[in-house]
Amino acid sequence: MGEAHQASGLLSSLSSDGSEVELSSTVWQEIYLSGLRSWKRHLWRFWSDFLTGVVPASPLSWLFLFSAIQLAWFLQLDPSLGLMEKIKELLPDWGGQHHRLRGVLAAALFASCLWGALIFTLHVALRLLLSHHGWLLEPHGTMSSPTKTWLALVRIFSGRRPMLFGFQRSLPRLPVPAVQDSVRKYLESVRPLLRDDAFDCAAALAHDFLRLQAPLLQFYLRLKSWCASNYVSDWWEEFVYLRSRNSLLVNSTFYMMDFLYVTPTPLQAARAGNAVHALLLYRHRLNRQEIPPILLMGMRPLCSAQYERIFNTTRIPGVEKDHLRHLQDSRHVAVFHRGRFFRVGTHSQNGLLSPRALEQQFQWILDDPSPACPHEEHLAALTTAPRSMWAQVRESLKTHATSALEAVEGAAFFVSLDSEPAGLTKEDPAASLDAYAHALLAGRGHDRWLDKSFTLIIFSNGKLGLSVEHSWADCPISGHMWEFTLATECFHLGYAADGHCKGHPDPTLPHPQRLQWDLTEQIHQSVSLALRGAKTLSGDTDCHVLPFSHFGKSFIKRCLVSSDSFIQMVLQLAHFRDRGQFCLTYESAMTRLFLEGRTETVRSCTREACHFVRAMEDKKTDQQCLALFRMAVDKHQALLKAAMSGQGIDRHLFALYIVSRFLHLQSPFLTQVQSQQWLLSASQIPVQQTHLFDIHNYPDYVSSGGGFGPADDHGYGISYIFMGEDMITFHISSKKSSRKTDSHRLGQHIKDALLDVASLFQAGQHLKHQFRSLGEEDSGHSHGSSLSSDTVGSKASPNF
Repeated sequence: MGEAHQASGLLSSLSSDGSEVELSSTVWQEIYLSGLRSWKRHLWRFWSDFLTGVVPASPLSWLFLFSAIQLAWFLQLDPSLGLMEKIKELLPDWGGQHHRLRGVLAAALFASCLWGALIFTLHVALRLLLSHHGWLLEPHGTMSSPTKTWLALVRIFSGRRPMLFGFQRSLPRLPVPAVQDSVRKYLESVRPLLRDDAFDCAAALAHDFLRLQAPLLQFYLRLKSWCASNYVSDWWEEFVYLRSRNSLLVNSTFYMMDFLYVTPTPLQAARAGNAVHALLLYRHRLNRQEIPPILLMGMRPLCSAQYERIFNTTRIPGVEKDHLRHLQDSRHVAVFHRGRFFRVGTHSQNGLLSPRALEQQFQWILDDPSPACPHEEHLAALTTAPRSMWAQVRESLKTHATSALEAVEGAAFFVSLDSEPAGLTKEDPAASLDAYAHALLAGRGHDRWLDKSFTLIIFSNGKLGLSVEHSWADCPISGHMWEFTLATECFHLGYAADGHCKGHPDPTLPHPQRLQWDLTEQIHQSVSLALRGAKTLSGDTDCHVLPFSHFGKSFIKRCLVSSDSFIQMVLQLAHFRDRGQFCLTYESAMTRLFLEGRTETVRSCTREACHFVRAMEDKKTDQQCLALFRMAVDKHQALLKAAMSGQGIDRHLFALYIVSRFLHLQSPFLTQVQSQQWLLSASQIPVQQTHLFDIHNYPDYVSSGGGFGPADDHGYGISYIFMGEDMITFHISSKKSSRKTDSHRLGQHIKDALLDVASLFQAGQHLKHQFRSLGEEDSGHSHGSSLSSDTVGSKASPNF
């Protein structure tokens, strides 16, 4: 969701003090290592699938096949057509008394070979089916007969109950687009943003690139695509994330919010107990592959590789680049409260601790009156420091506080028990939501261990939040986990009438372990320096949450328009009114239709979008504006589908640039592409598990989404989520230090643009007059004053 900032910093991640960093390995060596890493993952996944079940077959299917062969052999039938006899001849002769054993072994070997061949055939057939992307090109909301037939075949070859990682060996690899197509699309995307002379210069650089460097770079990239599982993903993780030396705070983190209008319990320890238990239940299901894979249209699977590193994962800082450390298991969480660190065990001899037992542990921490040691309170600020600095300090910390550091980095995840309340308030709804978002995204600079894959944040009034580090996976993965957590802790685990977790305390449970840090004077100085930098960055971050309740997805559906394209055109109109100009726009699209796919960029600021915006500003007729709007939406849909099917621009050009760096080959065109600034970064947060929430009977019980920082110091970061059918929540961020941006100002432009675009349609012509004539100030609290952030009790315990 927030990778635009990291992508825009690619050039700085490959430079040091203004000079280019020389990549020591050759391109041949890097291609070999990429392939080796891919095959290691394949072998590990194969062994894991063998232990948990093979899709679309299972170990039981082998037993059935072996039994059928034995039965046929008993009936004096030979289904192997003589092969089992030849296998018996190759087996050692153990004497006459073992003649029957040789027959059983021969049947087992034949059954294994036949079973493996059948599985391989099924996987090949499924991969061929999944390589078809013609369904993406069909008009929105329609499905042809060939597509229906294709979906039926996919369903047949997928098996009855596919497991989470069951499709990994059948997913196709991300294709390498033709370099001429990528360059042409790039020039098309920047044409409406450049003057004639600047565009002519860009076109000349592109022509020289195609003539001189492109063939060689494309050759190496195709070679890598044959060797590695994905020609982009490993380099994207390394060069965009792990080689970045900037602070993780805001730059490589994003946040997820709690329910907007309700809080199941005001008891901080109780909410923590249920939430931690729900997260660990999710991990248990993940380890057993009991989480069903995400299927588009209920049948087309997406890659699940990113799920493997949700838990037990830490980003370890390095001087030149970081690395991700993932443990197979962890039976504790690290907890931060009032400047102190604790190790809380999550399991007993009987298994996972109950929510009530976990609540007991967290309550003990809240009640512990012991103060923080000197500089321990701000120790986590080191994780917000520039990565090279933190790497050097961490070496000293490993020497003087090994066990404490290991307890934090080896935890399943990090938990922060905040001492302040958060969430929507009746007194000042807008300001309270903005403060809530800022607390999740930036915090106070020392209350999150940003290296962990995610930090669960529980505020003093029971409000929840999630802060996620971006390198290990993208937003839909953590969003999937977060939906499960909210639904499970609220609807299935539930709370007692007094607000506590259900069940009884365990008096025999040992207390949480207080972590001890032996901090040297040098570490003290580093902590102080890191804290100053973190507070500066946090203080410069401007967050604004805009719940828009005048209409939502149901209205957009009635307009027969893609909801995502509708919002993207609204954002183009709002941004133009805010800045008076068009800019490069980064919209994240997933490429998980392919093995180990992550994201691709949709350049939403198209020539068609610009024509629509100018028509709106020039006060053209509604019919003219609507015609241009539909043309812009169609263009956006075409770009989105191209990105999803592996025909995007930016990941291909990024990979070509990395190859050029390995070859020490200067390419002015690729350098120009990678140096572009994304002044507008926008992303949708999809609700992926609608079955977990009854949005019709309980419309307030749905996550209000989350947000991320701006990609540029003078730009905006915008995420949005469709909450049910009649509400859209926007999360807007920018830098306070910029005189060109203002998150609240853009929020007002978004509200106006939503109503203006809706009025182009007959179904929405009443909206602008209805709401503006009333002079309403949209506080985002459309559900009544009784549903505020302190709502508890009966509203918090629906049972469905």
